[in-house]
Amino acid sequence: MADPLPYPETGQSSVSPVFHVCVTCRRGLPVGNDPVQGRQLYDALLGQAAEGDFSVQPVECMAACSRGCIATLSMPEKWTFVLGELGPEKLSDLLAYLQLYRASKTGTVMPSKRPASLSDMVIARLPSSLSSSQELS
Repeated sequence: MADPLPYPETGQSSVSPVFHVCVTCRRGLPVGNDPVQGRQLYDALLGQAAEGDFSVQPVECMAACSRGCIATLSMPEKWTFVLGELGPEKLSDLLAYLQLYRASKTGTVMPSKRPASLSDMVIARLPSSLSSSQELS
């Protein structure tokens, strides 16, 4: 396996967990209402990334607007989870979930183990083979 490549936003390597956050998510607010909730979530996670040993990458629309704010959490050899109904107010719970995800062999965290505010946030999960075969350019 090649050496992990750093993410430019945080300098963390790709062997650390990675959040991809939809920075255009408005959580049902009409266009023009600022601040954009997805951007706020991204900024909040980015502020914790170096300390928490994870990376955060912005994405322009993940096409799940009805479930915004949307993010994914991935790590090599683990399931990638598509998460919804997020927001900057759930930052501490999302960071707690991240630790549970990191500690899990497969990345799976049962709803009963998640912080209560995140019990129904999982929209989908994707096989680990998708995240472990990604090449960064």
